[in-house]
Amino acid sequence: MENTDLFAEKNRSGEYSLPPLAACMRPKTLDEIVGQKHILGPGKLLRRVIEADRLTNLIFYGPPGCGKTTLAEIIARVTKCRFERTSGVLSNVSTLRKLCEGAKLFQERQSTVLFIDEIHRFNKSQQDTLLPYVEDGTVTLIGATTHNPNVFVNSPLTSRSLVFELQPLNEEDIIELINRALTDKTNGLGNLKATITDEAAAFLSVICDGDARRALTALEVAVRSTPPSGKKKSVIITAEIMQDCVQRKMVLYDKNEDGHYDTISAFIKSVRGSDPHAAIYWLAKMIEAGEDPRFIARRLIILASEDIGNADPRALNLAVSAMQAVAFIGMPEARITLAQATTYLATAPKSNASYVAVNDAMADIKSGRTMDVPEHLKNMHVKSQGKNLDDAEYQYPHNFKDTVVQQDYIPVNKEYYRPTNRGYEDTIGKRMQRFKKGGQ
Repeated sequence: MENTDLFAEKNRSGEYSLPPLAACMRPKTLDEIVGQKHILGPGKLLRRVIEADRLTNLIFYGPPGCGKTTLAEIIARVTKCRFERTSGVLSNVSTLRKLCEGAKLFQERQSTVLFIDEIHRFNKSQQDTLLPYVEDGTVTLIGATTHNPNVFVNSPLTSRSLVFELQPLNEEDIIELINRALTDKTNGLGNLKATITDEAAAFLSVICDGDARRALTALEVAVRSTPPSGKKKSVIITAEIMQDCVQRKMVLYDKNEDGHYDTISAFIKSVRGSDPHAAIYWLAKMIEAGEDPRFIARRLIILASEDIGNADPRALNLAVSAMQAVAFIGMPEARITLAQATTYLATAPKSNASYVAVNDAMADIKSGRTMDVPEHLKNMHVKSQGKNLDDAEYQYPHNFKDTVVQQDYIPVNKEYYRPTNRGYEDTIGKRMQRFKKGGQ
């Protein structure tokens, strides 16, 4: 069926040039939106606000391609509001005033939604221009930003708005969009008899990094540039074709199977083995394959305690800071933070003494070797009949030289923590030897 889109333009061949697939496939209703179940699922706040037609000022915060603009347009449609849109890149104060003053003409008959894409691009004075119109209800503001609104949007605007964080689409969401586009004969590519292999779909779902627009654009390029083949004259998108279309090589790495576990194992063992070159390679492979950077950061924190420990106590601090930085800045910049943490931990002195100590102690407890707390270490001392008068009183270490006093802290003399002579643990070991001699 011929597309009769009023906005389609003719190309040089005299044929109609259709809008991009991502625009054609833009959802029209809340139920068509893929992802964002945390705010749009049944009973969730934003869905309740929209369906009850109790719209208030909103700020959508999230990465590109997660549906901020789509959601704003659906809200305007569902609530039957006038919809005006502008951008922080293209507009100025004059444009904002013109839009808001125009909304006053319709205020008694119909509410106006003013959607501002990339609102973080406006400076403080430009954002302040909106305040009177937002305050008196002339417009209902919906702002979209890829930047943290608590930092890049004026607090008077955020305080008058509900802020919702949209998440990148996960791989299952992207695959659903791909399949929908390939079967939709009205808005998608259904008339082209195109199919995609599971391997190619999985690759595209990872490489687009949660960006629906990017995934649909790559899919359209692949389908429209691949000639039909076979008896059915159908287009088959393979992994090789998709790699060529996005100019990225597919990394053999299955997040749910051996590729995932083997690569993270090689990464951890390379850091443990003090080989920063190998560790960086495996890190790069995981990043390129789309591994969750937070997963990598968590494993580095575990390693910092398990394999480095007190040989370099700063390693744990650095690993925790890296995890916080990764969560704060996101990809792709977070790769730099992960690389710094990886190379530091790989070149740090190693000790698993703390790891061995707690495992040995837990093994004793599990084997039934449990001990009662010595009387002088208990929280309260009750003087009662039958109490052993030979029980020692607790001796407060700060009353003794070097805060060391010889007393029983465990009924059986057992050494669990055995520090190595590497890094700072060498200092700890010498200090423990002095403790044995009474602090001398």
